[in-house]
Amino acid sequence: MRALIVDDESNIQEILSILLEDFGFQVDRASNKNEAEKLISQNYYDLALLDLRLPDGSGIEILKKLKEKNPKTEAVIITAFASSDTAVEAIKLGAYDYISKPFELNELRLLIRNVKNKLELEKKLAEQKDSKFEGLIGKSPAIQLVKETIEKVASYDINVLIIGESGTGKDLVARTIHKLSHRADKPFVAINCASLPAELLESELFGYKKGAFTGATSDKKGLIEEANKGTLFLDEIGEMPMQLQAKLLRFIETKKIRPLGSVKEVDVDVRIISATNKNLEEEIEKGNFREDLYYRLSTITIRMPSLKERREDIPLIVESILKELKEKYGKDIQGISPEFLDYLMQYDYKGNIRELKNILEKAVILSEGKELTLPRYESKSINSVYIDDPEEYFTVKTFPEEGVDLKKILSNIEKSLIEKAMEKAKGNKTKASQILGLTFREFRYRFDKYKNSNRTDY
Repeated sequence: MRALIVDDESNIQEILSILLEDFGFQVDRASNKNEAEKLISQNYYDLALLDLRLPDGSGIEILKKLKEKNPKTEAVIITAFASSDTAVEAIKLGAYDYISKPFELNELRLLIRNVKNKLELEKKLAEQKDSKFEGLIGKSPAIQLVKETIEKVASYDINVLIIGESGTGKDLVARTIHKLSHRADKPFVAINCASLPAELLESELFGYKKGAFTGATSDKKGLIEEANKGTLFLDEIGEMPMQLQAKLLRFIETKKIRPLGSVKEVDVDVRIISATNKNLEEEIEKGNFREDLYYRLSTITIRMPSLKERREDIPLIVESILKELKEKYGKDIQGISPEFLDYLMQYDYKGNIRELKNILEKAVILSEGKELTLPRYESKSINSVYIDDPEEYFTVKTFPEEGVDLKKILSNIEKSLIEKAMEKAKGNKTKASQILGLTFREFRYRFDKYKNSNRTDY
């Protein structure tokens, strides 16, 4: 479990930290509201001990932020300025309790023990509930909405369309719906509609009789029939050819299929779950997808959020992926460095969870210690300034909400350019100064300034 201490007195921070660690909490500290909000944006907390008065705000404001992020976070307000009004306000906002400075350690110890017992009980109940959603990791409002929708629709025998970017976990949603439905003990059959040409896709879905075409040396059941009484998952449904869409629509309406080369129809009972990363309404306007099929498939639509929409879930997802990768590669990795986690929190994911897993897998393979650190090939911070054309301007890939350290960025650019110039000049300072358009004296000043930096090794 993870706890946050927010207090501007370092000695109080130290006492509270020791106390929480004795109860098995992993502790983060902040001395003001700004530091606290940055930590809250990056982590989930089970417990928070908050000083009411801070140099740049109040513990009540931080309590609101905590509850917005995770309503289940327990918070204790600690202050030397106790009043009934602030106590009532804190409790109304969801604080667990309210104590005054100077506090009795035994009193606070008992309070923390009670909070921990409550958290452990709630965690046990939540794990029992979340076991239904194995793989769908996170506590963000976006992923919670997905889980709630799955729970509501799983038991009804209706078709579901799952939309979302590639790598968001649409297949996991489909499998979870099947697992929670009354069809759970029947087949779950999946096919990617983009993986086969139209002719092969048709025979795979509907099957064929011996002699139906060259190479059909025996009867073959189609995947629709294989999924009888169970669930058929049509991934990348937006890629299905128009002529095959018509045949699929007829099956949905009649619950009958006719294998290629057969004169008999076969009754089949399946639930159809489909998924796409395309905007099917736009595809309908372009004439690439049948409107009547769209409405048949999308009785209920579930949208999977991108990883950029639920960055607060990244630490939990990382923890889950690392557990899997440690077992896969036999690595004794105990945690991830703050620098690497910060990089992952700000990375511009185009492949979503699939890309996150790829980054972590490479890092695990190359890792040497117990703490997973940012690999050298990923060493550019996501907040770095990249030079597209030195003669024109610098471009910033992303700009974080909390801002950047401009001096540090400019210093890193200067060090990097000196390093590259020295490489190109093969260690010749005179030539390197010419490459950078500096006088030798100007170059030597800058070189001496950074020569002891760990980025420069001359």
